Amino acid sequence: MSDSVSDAAGEPPGLLRQHKPGLASQYLPILEWGRTYNGSVLTSDLVAAVIVTIMLIPQSLAYALLAGLPPVVGLYASILPLVAYAIFGTSRTLAVGPVAVVSLMTASAAGAVAAQGTALYIEAAITLAALSGVMLAVLGFLRLGFLANLLSHPVISGFITASGILIATSQLKHIFGVSAGGDTWPQMLGGLASAIDAVSLPTLAIGIPATLFLFWVRKGLKPALVKLGLSPRAADISAKAGPVVAVVCTILAVIAFDLAQRGVNVVGAIPQGLPPFALPSTDPGLIGQLWVPALLISIIGFVESVSVAQTLAAKRRQRIAPNQELIGLGASNIASAFSGGYPVTGGFARSVVNFDAGAETPAAGAYTAVGILLAGLFLTPLLFNLPIATLAATIIVAVLSLVDLKTPGKLWRYSKPDFAAHMATVGTTLLAGVELGVIAGVGVGLLLFLWRASRPHAAIVGRVPETEHFRNVLRHQVITVPHVLSIRIDESLTYLNARWLEEYVLERVAERPALRHVILLCSAVNEIDASGLESLEAINHRLIDGGIRMHLSEVKGPVMDRLQRTHFLDELNGRVYLSQDLAFSEAVEDDGKGRYQIADLARGMI
Repeated sequence: MSDSVSDAAGEPPGLLRQHKPGLASQYLPILEWGRTYNGSVLTSDLVAAVIVTIMLIPQSLAYALLAGLPPVVGLYASILPLVAYAIFGTSRTLAVGPVAVVSLMTASAAGAVAAQGTALYIEAAITLAALSGVMLAVLGFLRLGFLANLLSHPVISGFITASGILIATSQLKHIFGVSAGGDTWPQMLGGLASAIDAVSLPTLAIGIPATLFLFWVRKGLKPALVKLGLSPRAADISAKAGPVVAVVCTILAVIAFDLAQRGVNVVGAIPQGLPPFALPSTDPGLIGQLWVPALLISIIGFVESVSVAQTLAAKRRQRIAPNQELIGLGASNIASAFSGGYPVTGGFARSVVNFDAGAETPAAGAYTAVGILLAGLFLTPLLFNLPIATLAATIIVAVLSLVDLKTPGKLWRYSKPDFAAHMATVGTTLLAGVELGVIAGVGVGLLLFLWRASRPHAAIVGRVPETEHFRNVLRHQVITVPHVLSIRIDESLTYLNARWLEEYVLERVAERPALRHVILLCSAVNEIDASGLESLEAINHRLIDGGIRMHLSEVKGPVMDRLQRTHFLDELNGRVYLSQDLAFSEAVEDDGKGRYQIADLARGMI
């Protein structure tokens, strides 16, 4: 909806005011952007759809393979979910479908209840999509998108890095043409080592060149095309279609050299036709086994998707609505379930291609769905001789770009607790599996948060000479006096840290026999809960017993409002000051001599 200009009563003429969408447009964003849809936008969306479709066909087949499902399921999961997101999603360029990490999590969850290749395994994958869709939609309607913040960036980064390593390792068996299982990294490596004698040389002859070619495509094809005269944008988009070249060349190689008869595994017959109508399981036992993995898939998928959507939206000065994104992704997963697919989310690579190709609205995703549908109807026979090794190479090259080996070093230098959360996530994911990896990361992150919250930062402060500013005595050359102690509290006072503050203040008081005034500088205190209030009362009573007055300074309005509803201010043996400078000045004057003392401490940074 475009902005409108109106002169409202009491407002300056010509004030630009943004139209607020109605309730229907809020939950159906298609009604918002659909009003301005025209031929020019249609052309841009169609061009983007063609490019993304070419990229998605081999990628969807590969990710279904990673999930332990028939390749055609990847196509099913790339049709109706795109249409559903076009109706309910708020990002103009996000491309929804199967992604590597969610595919791995699907394989882990479904593999825990059934063997790959069985009907129950496929039913479990469909049920995962339905459960994930319902969970996401419910979270969206309840406006609970903030719950995704439980996964910190170090946890997400660690999980994605470890998942990338697991995924790449799991695909090596297809490159080598051997049978090797395992859900954890040691199991996978052990399986590969035990099967090393059974390596298929024809499969290696397909897999290794395909992998090397795709690595070169990712880094070297664009510069090569630019040297040949293509524009940088055209070269970049063309490079994204590199996997299609690998698919075509390896299919021709299988046919020309009859490699299928020499041990090279191929995709085989892929069913032609429309996606089937499927129903998720209603078995309480199966649902009971899958709801926790579904919740983890939902959270990981949402975090990955909303991160991509926000990044791309910022480049065009657009915005997304995270809670509506939950509903859009929920609808996409429900659509995937009822069309025989498995859990989906917004993918980084395909979304960037969609963005670079000029997509302007979510309709580009719907047109992509039509392209995938046509491929499923007419092109699947051409994929009969597609080597599994080529799909494995596609996955390996895609996921290794997710592995970030620089983050641990950065976190170690910047924050040891965040480094611990990151490495706990990486280690647990590699050694115990993806689900426990996420749980461990969240658990360690929350424990470290609680530990830090229970030990807030507080500092003894003094006045900076010739100013009204107060700074940490350990960082600056400041003015202090023996009978006044000023403590700056840099956190809200809650049940997590109230007892710590009480001990901190009383220990500092015990170190100063000449003390007559304690001033608590509360400029950073946003809240004082019941436990914090109780500790303030205890500090006040202990100081009264010692003949010391306690003052508060720079208390924020909402905090002061709550204190005024208690008896604390009546019992306070000091005053509440508007500024720290005033509190300090009056406390100094109470000495009767007005003497100042320069603290003999090093000057530091703020």
